[in-house]
Amino acid sequence: MTQQTSQQELYRFLEDRFACAQACTECARACALRAGVLDPGGTALVEQVRRKGIMCAEVCDATCRALTEETGRDETGLRVQLEWCRAVCLESAQAFDTQPGAEKSADACRACAAACTEFMVALR
Repeated sequence: MTQQTSQQELYRFLEDRFACAQACTECARACALRAGVLDPGGTALVEQVRRKGIMCAEVCDATCRALTEETGRDETGLRVQLEWCRAVCLESAQAFDTQPGAEKSADACRACAAACTEFMVALR
């Protein structure tokens, strides 16, 4: 019975890891697209939102790589990466909330932050 429980936990861990990586990929795509739509010569607020979108895309991409590659990263390092991704996604979602038409990007950021949080819980 213990073996079955640990096997179920392993499956759940892998499912959560995949869901988080997938959410990171979607968020990175949405942020990159959104950042490309914004006028780089626009107002300071628009430029700040654009930079946050680019940073979010990069952090999500790095997190996805950390989750899908066997890099030998320890649990503590993975937790730090997930927390960083979660925080950046939430900041980006707030920034996108200030821009008309950016609802999908903000939603992708929030979904990614939630997936990171859920996966960190699975690591316990």
